[in-house]
Amino acid sequence: MVNRVTVAAVSAFAQPWDEQVKPADVVDRMIALWGERLETVVHQRPDLLVLPEYCDRPYVATYPRELLEEYYAIRGDRIRDFFAEKAAEFGINIAYSASRDTPAGRFNSTQFLGRDGAVVGVYDKCFITDGERSVMGVTPGAGARTVQLDFGSVAGAICFDLNFEELLADVARLHPDLVVFSSAFHGGYLQSHWAYTARAHFVGAIYPPSKSAVLNPFGEVVSTSTNYRHETLAEINLDSALIHIDFNGVKFNAIRREYGRDVRIHDPGSIGAVMISSERDGLSIDDVIDRFELVRLDDYFTRVRTFRSAAAPA
Repeated sequence: MVNRVTVAAVSAFAQPWDEQVKPADVVDRMIALWGERLETVVHQRPDLLVLPEYCDRPYVATYPRELLEEYYAIRGDRIRDFFAEKAAEFGINIAYSASRDTPAGRFNSTQFLGRDGAVVGVYDKCFITDGERSVMGVTPGAGARTVQLDFGSVAGAICFDLNFEELLADVARLHPDLVVFSSAFHGGYLQSHWAYTARAHFVGAIYPPSKSAVLNPFGEVVSTSTNYRHETLAEINLDSALIHIDFNGVKFNAIRREYGRDVRIHDPGSIGAVMISSERDGLSIDDVIDRFELVRLDDYFTRVRTFRSAAAPA
């Protein structure tokens, strides 16, 4: 049935503090900064709020390395706990992306905080940069994973991860409802590539001046931040599916006659596929697919691959 979810991405410039700012003061300043930034969206109570990569780290080009380590030691989980309190106060899920020290090593992680503030799951960045490895001592994550939130499943990706097809293939096999991308770099067309390949909605929180955005499973921008505002919020419908127009397209008018506005058929053009979604409580898109014997996009592609393999000479 219709599964409307409101997602938000909230970002901020990395703060160019120098050695004049004591590590303990950095903690207080970060909490104040993000308290102000959250005010832009929390009163609309999004189902999920996504923060950028290393969201609570000062700008590394201006803040000394030794003070950064001292800051991390003082910070501990204090800033995560601040976000957890906000999650519980407003009844929202928050994707908090930051450096995380554990007995197994240091990770660049997104911790998913539930509506009660508890940690529901963690994604550790898999593909770390040379700088993270040699300077920060970051350990690569174990691999793709999904985290089950109350509205659906989410798969994390962080910054440099977006360059690696093998990780995307693993994410796609997990069939997440939503890809959650926290990053310092935008990724350009790779954002759309991930959304389409994973057949998932996509929300990316990126450092300004790059834009944060929400994308649909075709990689089309649903909502974006601007040069003036570094946050964005959008409602998406997770009860949707991609189907190819071959043999399915002739049934579209019958679907329209049967369901009217209760089923939406969105054609982005040029790609030969559409996204269908249920807009009515009590009606799932699976019901529509079964009733009209529609073939999902990946099932169609699998059928074509199977035919090619069978027809190929030995």
